[in-house]
Order: sequence, then structure tokens, then C-alpha cells
Amino acid sequence: MERQFEKELQDLRKDLLKMGTLTEEAIANAVKSMVERDSDLARRTIECDCNIDSLEMDLEEKAIKLLALRQPMARDLRFIIKSVKIISCLERIGDHAVNICEKALELNKEPPLKEYIDIPRMTEAAQMMLKNALDAFINEDTDLAFRVCEDDQVIDDLDDQILRELLTYMIEDPHNITRSIRIIQISKYLERIGDLATNIAESVIYMVDARDIRHGAYLEDASQ
Repeated sequence: MERQFEKELQDLRKDLLKMGTLTEEAIANAVKSMVERDSDLARRTIECDCNIDSLEMDLEEKAIKLLALRQPMARDLRFIIKSVKIISCLERIGDHAVNICEKALELNKEPPLKEYIDIPRMTEAAQMMLKNALDAFINEDTDLAFRVCEDDQVIDDLDDQILRELLTYMIEDPHNITRSIRIIQISKYLERIGDLATNIAESVIYMVDARDIRHGAYLEDASQ
């Protein structure tokens, strides 16, 4: 019975990582569809979101069954509870990738406003945060999880920088307003992806050490 339970936990972990891989690909393709003005890629990425949604429902059902039938204790209980939260975060990240695609489709109908520099940088930072958060989950690495929490400031700073730059574009020429707002919205979606990667990292720390470091408490914990 104990061996079967361990296998079920490993299966949950493996499928969660599969969902994470799909989500990482969705982010990359969403921004690529914007930067390269590839509307077909944007539409394909939107269609593929159903795979992430399907995995979310399947994994939540598995987690609920494990809680009901196995009645896990201590670390196993924390793992299952936080897995449900991570699954939810990944699904929301997939939704933000869809949102980026929808804005890319709108932007691709008009002449480009400017060369995209900070959006790809922001995307790279968000992807790295998500990858590291999932690696921390795989390896139960709290040091890496703390680093993810700290790295969120990089994305916040880029978001502020993009906003300031595009406000200048809008002030200079009212014809820039619609396109600028769409790019600002994409920046906000990426900023939220960073927040969700941080939530995953916080869940890893709770799962491993039973420490709740939400609401900025990680700065104090990391210094100890």
C-alpha cells in the first residue's frame, strides 16, 4: 500500500512538470508571435491552451483523491496541498499567455510602434523564474526558491520602465495610444506571470520546510 501511494505521488509530480513544460512553451510562443508578428503562431498557441486546462482538471482530481483516500500526513500532505496551488498557478500562467496572444493579434494588424527590446527581456526573466521555480519543486531546493522570489523585482522594474517609455510615446502622438496600451497590457501579463512564479516558489518553501513566507516575509527568512 505504501509503495502504491509513493507511485501515485510520483505520478502527480511528473504530470505537474508536464503541465509546467506546456506552460513555458505557451509563454515563449505568445511573445514570439508578438515580436515576429506571427498571427498563425498566436492562434495555434491559443488553441493549445485547452491542453493546459485539461491537465489542470485531471491533476486536481488526482490530488483530491489522494487526500480523500490516502489521508496523508506531514510532508506528504503539504506536497499534495501545495501541488494543487501550483497547478492553479500554471493554469493562470497559461491564461496570461493566451491574453498576450490576443493582444499580439491586435498589434499585428497595425504597423509596429517600435522595436521590442524590453518585452523580450521581461519574457526571458519570467521564463527563467518559472523554470527555476519548477526546478526548485523537482529538487526540493529552497535556496533556489528564495532566489525566484528575489528575482521578481527584475520583472517589476522592467514593467515600470516599459510603462514610462510608452507614456512618452502616447504624449508625443495620440495616434500611438492604442498600440501603446496594448503593449502595456502585455507587460502587465508578464508581470503577473512573474508573480505566479513567485507563488510557486513560496509553495515549494512551505512544502519542504513548512514555512509560510508570503507577503514579503522571504526577505527576512533569506537573511537568516
